Amino acid sequence: MAFVESPVQFLNVLEWAHACALPQPAGGDAPVPEPLRPEDITVVVLSPLDPMSRGQLRRMAELARDEGLNVRWEDARGGAAAPFRTVGALAPRLRRARRIVIGDPFSRYVQLLLTLAGAPETVVVDDGTATMEFVSQLTRGERLVRWHRSGRGAGPRDAVFAPVASLARRRLNVSGNRRVEVFSSMPVEAPDGVVVTANDFAWTRSRFGPPRTTGGADLVGTSLAETGVIDTGRYIDAVAALARDHGATRYFAHRRESAAKLHRLAAVTGLEIVRPDLPLELIARRGPVGATILSFPSTVVHTLPLALEGTGVRVVVFDVAPEWLSDGASPRAEGFLSAVTGTARGVHRVPAAPPAPPCPTPP
Repeated sequence: MAFVESPVQFLNVLEWAHACALPQPAGGDAPVPEPLRPEDITVVVLSPLDPMSRGQLRRMAELARDEGLNVRWEDARGGAAAPFRTVGALAPRLRRARRIVIGDPFSRYVQLLLTLAGAPETVVVDDGTATMEFVSQLTRGERLVRWHRSGRGAGPRDAVFAPVASLARRRLNVSGNRRVEVFSSMPVEAPDGVVVTANDFAWTRSRFGPPRTTGGADLVGTSLAETGVIDTGRYIDAVAALARDHGATRYFAHRRESAAKLHRLAAVTGLEIVRPDLPLELIARRGPVGATILSFPSTVVHTLPLALEGTGVRVVVFDVAPEWLSDGASPRAEGFLSAVTGTARGVHRVPAAPPAPPCPTPP
């Protein structure tokens, strides 16, 4: 059973399923899992509430069914009784499952489900750059906390949930006959005993493209403002500068970006705002796509070079200067964002984001 809460997680479950269907090379002392058939995999969608995520998840569910996977849609957040109903319905099958695949080990929903699972194998697929922080915390034996949390300490809800989170964290450690795998396109170094398998987006490249490329540039949006990491005004100024300096014409919005911010971006920059109906790796591979893709620190600076391998598309990533961070940003934010760009392979890195133009002096 695989549990997904975002389109990116769903995509990486499909990549993992594709890799598992291939014969595995022998070697080493670790047992080699038998190839999986698509019909052996059930993907449970723990649907979020926001319409953009739900729409992309519906499209990913169609692709998964075309591949032969079973998909079960759960309105897991549809009211106060929904979590109890969802967990109760899933518990019997969860206990029988031989392998559990998760996309977000920081999710309380997933952590609760992990405590009910009896599977000897657990696989963590990428949920974007958060996988880097998860592996680091797992290696250091720390509690699982998202990197963009403000650092003000655990709240009352965290304290109540702490026993469940602690048990879930233990299930993500190798012990006895328990096997733990991280399937990732990120640069991660897992603790001893945890198997790391590289995700090279082979399924994406085999099913889509190569894309037709245009002569211009596309800009990839980020939700760093929505998560409180960077200042919204600074971000909009940076996007305007990038569009002007690099001739960008399209802006691929992140699914979590607010409508108000996107409306303001369109007014200030003149960019065409595109709301993708699939993860950007699939959109770019399907094309058409700009000859250059511009991005701030995000997952795509790791994944797009893999998905677009051999196409000639250039990925450029711009660092975020410290003064762009919001007052409520986590103390870890600056170092984490720098690590995201510094470890990306196959991209051109620009050391600092372009400076914001000076504000006009009021009359």
